[in-house]
Amino acid sequence: MANLNTQSFSAIVSNFAAAVQGSASQLIDFTIGSVLRAIAEAMGGVALWLQGLILQVAALTRAATSNGTDLDSWFAQFGFAREAAVAAETQETFSRYTPTNQTVIPLGATVTTADGSVSFTVIADATNAAYSATAGGYVLPAGQASVNVTMQCTVAGTVGNVAAGALNTLGTAIAGVDYVSNGANVQNGIAAETDTAARARFVLWVAGLGGATLIAIQAAIAGVQQNMSGIIVENQQYNGQTQYGYFTVVANDGSGSLTSTEQANVANAIENVRPLTVTFGVHAPVQDAVTVSMTITTASGYTHSTVTAAVQAALIAYINEIETTASGATLPYTSLAAQAYQIEGVTNVTNVLLNGGTSDLTITYQQVFEATTGSVTVN
Repeated sequence: MANLNTQSFSAIVSNFAAAVQGSASQLIDFTIGSVLRAIAEAMGGVALWLQGLILQVAALTRAATSNGTDLDSWFAQFGFAREAAVAAETQETFSRYTPTNQTVIPLGATVTTADGSVSFTVIADATNAAYSATAGGYVLPAGQASVNVTMQCTVAGTVGNVAAGALNTLGTAIAGVDYVSNGANVQNGIAAETDTAARARFVLWVAGLGGATLIAIQAAIAGVQQNMSGIIVENQQYNGQTQYGYFTVVANDGSGSLTSTEQANVANAIENVRPLTVTFGVHAPVQDAVTVSMTITTASGYTHSTVTAAVQAALIAYINEIETTASGATLPYTSLAAQAYQIEGVTNVTNVLLNGGTSDLTITYQQVFEATTGSVTVN
């Protein structure tokens, strides 16, 4: 929206006085308490109110200037909606000291953080071997000390993204269960789509309304869920063979992977907009494991173990954030030392190895780089 030429209260009153004086043949009294001063200030108050209404209307009538619920109502006129927040899920370990009898962890049972601020609930998961629909939960057999249970945060969004070991309190008493813990960081909770992201996706959505275009397919993929993206390669099968009228999609849910359910959802979304007689295939990205090792020297006054942990975290984040495009991606060998030097306290970096060597790594559009705490070693 172009900047509107607004005026302050004092400017409105001053302009009123200037206009009156300019049209009068003699000096006009505009001192405080005068009749014309009172009229000017009354008119200025009304003008300021009208100006505010105009600004408010201007802000609410365009997506670029609307925010929050106002933006949602603007989108609703076109049948478009903001993508909702996603509740975090994790595998929680339910354990006991004496594994004598069989125990069932029922659906709906809860665990919380120590302060009770974050709560997770047991949910059904047919892919978990311990889940039994008949028993109504997860079975912990006699003689077995622990079982992993699928749980979901009771509140959607990033509130459920907690550190490993944080979910350590039973919210529901369960006979035969003594303690609980999550063995890994929970990181898959997603906040509701931001105003900026929703506006960007709306533009893509509008551009693809005609269907049967590259933009329409990109919009369909992006609309499946938050952080979903796809690399589209035309006239080529997944194995590299040329096939006209066919396109390959490598979809990524933002974590470098794609579940079977997400894969089916992407395929269904594309099916609704693909051109007639054109066929396609949807595939998950192949995670290309990256191993890194290096030795660092730390400055005096710094704890070496703390600095190495910070360097390791920085390297993992950097590698996993490299975006794969239709032409693939490259991980430069020299960038690893550069990442380490950005951490405060690092004075020297030596013995840097990338997958056991000193060359850049290159992957195809079908792959994504994957680094973990087990594959990145900093001494």
